Formats: sequence, structure tokens, C-alpha cells
Amino acid sequence: MKHNKKRNTAFIYEMLARELTKAIIDKNPIRKKETVSILKEFFGSGEILAKELSLYNALLETRNMQQNIAERMLQETKAARNDLDNKQIFEAQSRIIASINKRLGAEVWSNFVPNFKSLASISAIFNKKTSVKKKVLFEQSIIDTMSAKQTLGEKTDLEPLDALAYNSFISKFNDKYGALLQEQKDLLNRFVTSFADEGFELRVYLNEELARLKTQVQQATESENKPLVLEKLDGVLEYLEEFRRREFVDNDLNKILKTQELIKELSVND
Repeated sequence: MKHNKKRNTAFIYEMLARELTKAIIDKNPIRKKETVSILKEFFGSGEILAKELSLYNALLETRNMQQNIAERMLQETKAARNDLDNKQIFEAQSRIIASINKRLGAEVWSNFVPNFKSLASISAIFNKKTSVKKKVLFEQSIIDTMSAKQTLGEKTDLEPLDALAYNSFISKFNDKYGALLQEQKDLLNRFVTSFADEGFELRVYLNEELARLKTQVQQATESENKPLVLEKLDGVLEYLEEFRRREFVDNDLNKILKTQELIKELSVND
């Protein structure tokens, strides 16, 4: 089925999230600022696109659910989508498409989104113009996914249509960003998705991660005898302690990423 990804709210969000990640890693503050601004403008609390995105996520993020409950959840989600104003959604999509093209450039639409087929299926379910036969098939596929028994580490994203393009993307991405630590990837993931829940998961993660970093730095100072290194470690401790008493701001991201890398270096180098 032909699918217009620019009219798929969840695809737009995922595409922007990946663009933001690239801007952060590439240390491009201007592009990062523009992407964050677009996300806040169109996916902030109460925005029509944020409301529709939450319905996509309700179906995408559900796993290990009994089939009858999955069916009920799908019906309730469809009903909630029908309550949204299609005209408002279309107008908001038109504005964000124009904003992306003008402020970021049309090339961002080529960003790879691994679960594109799932997003397209849900969009077809929400679309009143989809034929009954196709809608039933898409709905059954979504229900099967929601009720499937998922084991730890199992991949749920569907493979893209073009395997060659997929493999090429993975190779290039790993070459450029493969050196990231797992904790750095976790932090970036929560940062780029913080717009969906007002930063709740990010705050929870930071509380735990900052406590871990502080403990690791304190342990390092106890075994360090070089004055200059001790001075630098004390500066890191002071930052971590000060940070815990205030709200997270965008400039903190790079500092925390560097602190995570520092901790890794301290653990492997005597």
C-alpha cells in the first residue's frame, strides 16, 4: 500500500528524534536548537500532534498482552483517534512539514526509521479511507504483535523493504557512532524522547545515573595521588553535586556524556 510518510505523525517524530541525536553527536548546536524548537512547538503538551503520537505509542509499545485485551485496547485507541479533529491534524502536519523543509532541509526526510512498516500499518488503521479488507489485515497484524510473547533481547522492529539500503545505513552508522558507550546511548535515547512525557523518564534516569557517576568519581579520588588529576576530579564532583540541586538544561547533556566517558576511562586505566 502506498504510504505518505510526511502525513504520518509518528514517523515525523521518529525522524526528528534521529535528526536531534545526530546534531548532538556531531556537536552542531544550531541544528540541535532548530530541531528541539520544532519538537517543542508541535509535540509539546496539549498539541494535537502530541495527542495523536500518544495513540501510536500505545499500540507500538504494548507487548505480552492477552489477545482479547489487545483487541479491546486497539478498539479503544481507534475510538480515541476518531475523537481527534482530522482537519486540525492535517493543518498541523502541513505546518510542521513546511517548518522542517525551511529550517532543517528536505534531506532530513531520508533519515532511517527502523519501524517504518509498523508506523505505516497504524496510520492505515487510523485512516478512514483504508479499505475494510486491508484495515482488518493491518489490525490483526498489530494485535498479533501486541499479544506476542517477547523474550529479552528479541527484536520487534520490522525489516525495511530495501535490505541493501538497510545494511548500508547500519554500516555507516556503526562506523560513525559505534564507539558510544551503552550508558551514553541510554542517555541520548531518553533525551530525544523526553518531549513525549515532559521529561519524566529522563529525570528518573538522571537521578540514578548521577548518583552512580558521583560514587565512581569519589572512589577515583580516594586512590589518586596526583594533585592535578585530583583537582580535575574535584571539579567533576562539584559539578555533579551542583547539578542535583537544579533542573536539567540542554548544555548539561555534553558534560554528562563526557563524565560517562571519563568514568569508563578511569575503570580501564590505572
